[in-house]
Amino acid sequence: MRQVSALIALVLLAACGSNSEDMKKIQESQRLILAKLAELEKKIDQVSVKPAAQGPQIDPNRAYDIPVANSPFKGAAKAPVVVTLFSDFQCPFCAQVSPLVDQVMKAYPKEVKFVYKEFPLVTIHQNAMPAARAALAAGKQGKFWDMHDKLFSNQRALQPDNLKQYAKEIGLDVAKFERDMKSPEVQKEIDEDVKLAQQSQVSGTPTLFINGKRVTNRTVEGMKQMVDDALKAAKGVVGSR
Repeated sequence: MRQVSALIALVLLAACGSNSEDMKKIQESQRLILAKLAELEKKIDQVSVKPAAQGPQIDPNRAYDIPVANSPFKGAAKAPVVVTLFSDFQCPFCAQVSPLVDQVMKAYPKEVKFVYKEFPLVTIHQNAMPAARAALAAGKQGKFWDMHDKLFSNQRALQPDNLKQYAKEIGLDVAKFERDMKSPEVQKEIDEDVKLAQQSQVSGTPTLFINGKRVTNRTVEGMKQMVDDALKAAKGVVGSR
């Protein structure tokens, strides 16, 4: 900005003629311009040193109350460790979570239950909400996970007409599927998941929790360590009774 000020000053000086009256007018214009530029420079400097606003700090050790409720799940119903995922079917990063969770569940077949929660990011993903409704509607016919896999394998084609085709492909009663997709009950399930996500300080997807604690190391090793810690804590509680 200071380089701009100097350049303008040079240009104005170069434009000066021999007429003294013109010279005075040019010099006065130059003074006003430089004064405004100096004021602008000061404001820019103040903005540049102002610290960026920070969001609320998240405590990685905090355990949130995240009930399973009616959400679809895999694994033993009474497993001591619950892995909860808040996800969006149109989110490309969410598609990468399923293989990760599968590896963890394979290592702990009786100890871990995986719960899927809907968190469609409707402001950036226009097909996220219809896809969420489609998955839950398929769940009404016992095929949530079939639709889950179908949606994630076709993330770039989640338009309404395609959802109907996917329902056919996984063997759903399409008429019932379409009714359930539009039902207040299905929408209520999504709304409750979104509310729960907000209460748990979830701002994006995918977000994972293990027994209510946020997963910060989203690797197989990191999640296994959290599962082991949760199992130890569970055994300690049982042993103290």
